[in-house]
Amino acid sequence: MDDLGIIELYFARDEEAIRETDVKYGKLCYSIAYNILANNEDSQECVNDTYVGIWNSVPPTRPSNFMAFVCRITRNLSLKRIETYSRQKRSQTVLLSLDELSEILPDDSIDAKVNNEDIGKMISDFLRNEKADARNAFIRKYYFFDSIAEIAKRYGFTESKVKNMLYHTRNRLREYLINEGIEI
Repeated sequence: MDDLGIIELYFARDEEAIRETDVKYGKLCYSIAYNILANNEDSQECVNDTYVGIWNSVPPTRPSNFMAFVCRITRNLSLKRIETYSRQKRSQTVLLSLDELSEILPDDSIDAKVNNEDIGKMISDFLRNEKADARNAFIRKYYFFDSIAEIAKRYGFTESKVKNMLYHTRNRLREYLINEGIEI
């Protein structure tokens, strides 16, 4: 079933919408959750919570990109869960990825006049102008939280090349944000 058909099922409050979402996006949601949480049970719980989140959001929301909408809900739920676990050091991969980005992103206490949505738009604009390889590696690492090894395998690179691309992309992003007037 296509995304528009699934969305219409949600608007009709038909529970078949959840089954169709699971068939089409269940594995992707699980992959996102597992990359963040590194735990089967917690990942499956986040996927189930994603379906509840979609059910509660559609309607009134009519997402233009249903896949991105579903992924965003899964990612946000997983990150909320990892906040709780970070005190217990449950997923070092995600914490390291977030630490890498925190070095180049502004702190709320430094630049309170810039909100997260503005930063997100700037990062999107920056990534649109990056080479496809660098952009894809950056998104896989910092959005989907794939490991360096997974990114290397996916794109046929060495792990060293992936690390190098990410390092240089982070530095270019830092410079871009500074040039846009963001205090880091």
